[in-house]
Amino acid sequence: MEVSRRQFVKATAVSLAMAAAGMGTATLAGCAPSGGEGASGSGESTFTSGVCRFCGTGCGVICEAKNGRLVSVTGDPDNGSSRGLNCVKGYYLSNVLYGEDRLTVPLIRDDPYTKGTDEGLREATWEEALDLVADKLKTAYKNDVSRIAFWGSGQQPIAEGYLTAKFWKAGLLSNNIDPNARLCMASAVVGFMNVFQTDEPAGSYDDLENADVFVTWGANMAEAHPVLYSRLTAHKLSGEGVKHYDLTCYRTRTSESADKVLIFRPGSDIAVANAICNYLIQNDLYDHAFVEDHLQFKQGTENLGDAFDDGYDKSEVGSKVDAVESIGFEDFAARLEPYTLEYASELSGVPVDDIRELADVFADPSKKVMSLWTMGVNQHNRGTWMNHCIYNIHLLVGKIAKPGNGPFSLTGQPSACGTAREVGTFCHRLPADLVVANPQHRRFTEAIWNLPEGYLDPISKPGFHTTKMFREMSKGNIDFMWTAHNNWAVSAPNLTRVLGVDPAYQGIYSTFIVVDEVYPTNSTRYADVVLPAALWVEREGQFGNGERRTTIFEKAVDPPGEAKWDLWILLQVAMRVLEGETIDGEDAFNRLFGFVFDKEKGDFISDDEKEINGLIWEEYRTFSNPELNERAQAINMDADGTFEAKLKMEAKQLAPYEEYRSAHGLTWPVREVDGKWLPTKWRFANGSQEEGFDPYGVEKYGKTGLANDVCFYKAKDLKPSVVFRPYEPPAQEPSEDYPFWFSTGRLLEHWHTGSMTMRVPELKRALPESLLYMNKQDCADLGIKDGDTVRVTSTYGTFEINVSTSGRVDPDPGMTFAAFFDEKRLINLAVEDIYCPLSKEPDFKKTCVRIEKA
Repeated sequence: MEVSRRQFVKATAVSLAMAAAGMGTATLAGCAPSGGEGASGSGESTFTSGVCRFCGTGCGVICEAKNGRLVSVTGDPDNGSSRGLNCVKGYYLSNVLYGEDRLTVPLIRDDPYTKGTDEGLREATWEEALDLVADKLKTAYKNDVSRIAFWGSGQQPIAEGYLTAKFWKAGLLSNNIDPNARLCMASAVVGFMNVFQTDEPAGSYDDLENADVFVTWGANMAEAHPVLYSRLTAHKLSGEGVKHYDLTCYRTRTSESADKVLIFRPGSDIAVANAICNYLIQNDLYDHAFVEDHLQFKQGTENLGDAFDDGYDKSEVGSKVDAVESIGFEDFAARLEPYTLEYASELSGVPVDDIRELADVFADPSKKVMSLWTMGVNQHNRGTWMNHCIYNIHLLVGKIAKPGNGPFSLTGQPSACGTAREVGTFCHRLPADLVVANPQHRRFTEAIWNLPEGYLDPISKPGFHTTKMFREMSKGNIDFMWTAHNNWAVSAPNLTRVLGVDPAYQGIYSTFIVVDEVYPTNSTRYADVVLPAALWVEREGQFGNGERRTTIFEKAVDPPGEAKWDLWILLQVAMRVLEGETIDGEDAFNRLFGFVFDKEKGDFISDDEKEINGLIWEEYRTFSNPELNERAQAINMDADGTFEAKLKMEAKQLAPYEEYRSAHGLTWPVREVDGKWLPTKWRFANGSQEEGFDPYGVEKYGKTGLANDVCFYKAKDLKPSVVFRPYEPPAQEPSEDYPFWFSTGRLLEHWHTGSMTMRVPELKRALPESLLYMNKQDCADLGIKDGDTVRVTSTYGTFEINVSTSGRVDPDPGMTFAAFFDEKRLINLAVEDIYCPLSKEPDFKKTCVRIEKA
């Protein structure tokens, strides 16, 4: 649907009004600057609706194109997530398409030993490049399917992610596929699944206008989610007595507006959370009715150690990480007893009175509390455990699934939820929260994909998770690696090993690496084939954001040169690799992909990208709406007696494709009521669907009169789990040789590895390089001053960087921070690749380093 001029003007007016109201430049959403030549041409402007290409907020945008070029981007007031706002990156969004060095033709490397240099890649035709990629993949997969891998992304649109998962899991029968969301959201995913048996938050961004108290746990929202932070601060400044507590290891821009900053020793947040739970129980401040009606209690395996070694997952302790056992409430309370306020304060450094004050806030029945967290919680050697601990607090006081009350995990990438989490691109999952290890889930997937029963049984065990994948590649145990929508040669932890800097690990030279990209990056410097991809609105697609909102971005302009839609690239390779393969006597490619791709003409069945996306969406939608498919309806999803599989279907119902276009995005579950498809803002909360509530549980199971009037869809008493998780120390702690903590993250001007934002001149000028933020006294003790170059060294590797004591990030003594957007300073050369045993998410926040003047 094209956006009218009236809507465009309306968006601009809303944006400028927000700016005039004091929201500041970081939230300005007025007309963006020109995208370059053609802006003043004589052609008519066209307007299309979309969603921002950067973080997981999911800001709606209206794109203006003129003379075949994107010339401006403005906020979309009809998008429920952003309400017309964009941050400074969104303000310059049109410019990311027009960097001078866009990749426009396929590139091939003939000599693998030129990897890591700026030499060795030559131009090639699409036919040559596709034939080479397909030949290498087919040979590797035929020889040993365990030696192929695909590393995808939370930046991959939903349709691409869905068909990639289908190709890898059904076409190649391989689970060696994982997204870069493993590096940012996996701990949140496993936490949700452990607690609720269904993924993603119960609330929505509307909680930002309904809460009385905000608690940020390891979340620099002001820099990483600025539009949401604008909504938070606007509500805080409303004069209604709203408060904000910031729990963090170092002061950030988010700390500046907090009423109280609680700085804790790295890794000790679990002790603080347990102390709050203990305080609530010991002082009889928990919600008795909610606990009785809704909760069950568990404890898990302890003393898990840390994933230093390649073989950790198969070790005796590694194989037991997911084990839990049921306990009673009294047992749970007893396990918490050692976590007094004094003990937590001793471990964390947070004053006793501050922990008590925060516990009293959670206990106050008149206060609605919203907890928000990002990488400080997830990128943690006990990241899943810390997710559990935040849920434990909210569940004990019944502050969940109601406006303003809830634990809310923020997402870092535009479709880390919609693509990475929802369509099955994790190595252990299938679409719609299903998992490969469950036979009923595989039967159901076979039914939808029209596969014979038992066809997917060879993929009944998870494949390589991200860290395992790169460790195996470094040892030469991966023959073929395909990566898309990511820059792994900057973002992966322990790059010293991954990139073969460590002479013991140089498998990168024997692995055939394919990279889908839009610009030359550090990853393309290690690729054997580079495939030039269309970027963002150069094709149609969909993103799923952090509040469960699926939004379509419409095609606005054509890609440059010979760059192609990723989906076309994927299916061209699949067509070649599956040549000669059959399923039940039928051509395998046609069986899997014939509904969108014509093998005879080697192209999509239609030139209309809306139609192609719609067809893919409708097949994917069947996973959450099984009544659309007779074969799916015939599968007994309750066969194992847990109801878990059927629960997932009911929890994630989706609307027809065109509904998302006309509504500018919808939050699932989307239910059909009187012929209208209505989104849900608060899952599990009984009430009017028209007002955003979710009466489905009560309507389905007849559970009324429960505390807080919520129903968690549990027909067989599968209540949400409160899981006791003890404090265990970080994998590394400072020593005489490595006395400083080093943490990584994002800053406002740049996004992730900077491959797009560093090509926007205004953003690059604003923050031209990554800096090491240090405490002034630490600098004085080392004889270092602002601007000096230092060498940062860990047990993993080393890098050089300039120092800043500007206070933008203001660490206490012994703590340091640098953002990872700068390819000229590969800070991940020194970052540990130790991961949470449950989620397999690496800990980017607690590497121990020494710092010397270079």
